[in-house]
Amino acid sequence: MKVLFTKDYGKEKFDKIKSLGYEIIYYDENIVTNNEDVDNADILVTYNPFQTLDITKMNNLKYIQIITMGIDHIPIDKILNRDILISNNKGCYSIPIGEWIVMYILEIYKNSRKFHEQQINKTWKQNFSITELRGKRVGFIGTGTLATEAAKRLQGFDVEIWGVNTTGHDKEYFGKCFESDKMDEVFKNCDVVIVTIPATKKTLGIINKDKFKIMKDGSVFINVGRGNIVNEKDLIKYINKFRGVALDVFENEPLDKNSKLWEFDNVIITPHNSWVSDKNEERTFNMIYNNLKNYIENKPLKNMIDISKGY
Repeated sequence: MKVLFTKDYGKEKFDKIKSLGYEIIYYDENIVTNNEDVDNADILVTYNPFQTLDITKMNNLKYIQIITMGIDHIPIDKILNRDILISNNKGCYSIPIGEWIVMYILEIYKNSRKFHEQQINKTWKQNFSITELRGKRVGFIGTGTLATEAAKRLQGFDVEIWGVNTTGHDKEYFGKCFESDKMDEVFKNCDVVIVTIPATKKTLGIINKDKFKIMKDGSVFINVGRGNIVNEKDLIKYINKFRGVALDVFENEPLDKNSKLWEFDNVIITPHNSWVSDKNEERTFNMIYNNLKNYIENKPLKNMIDISKGY
């Protein structure tokens, strides 16, 4: 059985895959194109080669392992009518993103950005607008692995944690959960609202003026889900009501230099960087190895995706 990799994990790791009984084909993702070797692959392990690689020509393809969480870059129309399994990298990036969320909540409440600016300017000036995180109510739109890892890390700060998921079912680390139709309860009542849901047909633009309008004055808004979930024009319209906004994802990336979001003192912008960690490659390879092992042994795969739902 042939596996096409578009990232080189090195001889030691590839040998480990071969020991499972696979033949490995490797082509760099930036230059991979269709040829006889590629088109005979049974499995594709990749990030995003779909600009140059036409999977409709890969007639033997039975399983795609994506090394990202998001799947919006996958050519769904070329897969829907084929019996191809798809698995993502759910959970691999949740720890660094969880840490990123905690860091920027604290930065906003502790005014660390102001102190950094003062240090650069050699200014000695005390700031008395600092707020405790203790006693705040933090709400997550989505209670998947990203939200769970962040909620887990917030336990020590003595906060109340709410969440939103499809059915309102209970989740570990969350004191209260609401079904999606009742997410306004989170927007109205939480001091911090964090968006972690994936982009689907149902979630595109779902965070708009109707949500920002009902949020508390002086609250905090954070997005690490997908940029197109949030209506940026509406966010800009209501930007002054927030103590702070932290954004790692945007409707269009990279964020245009002319975007007004760059101009606000209460907005923190990072370049879709919250997932980055020195531990990611090892976690990702372990996930790939375990799924390939399960596949060849006819066992269930982890992190299976329902293409029709988008997650």
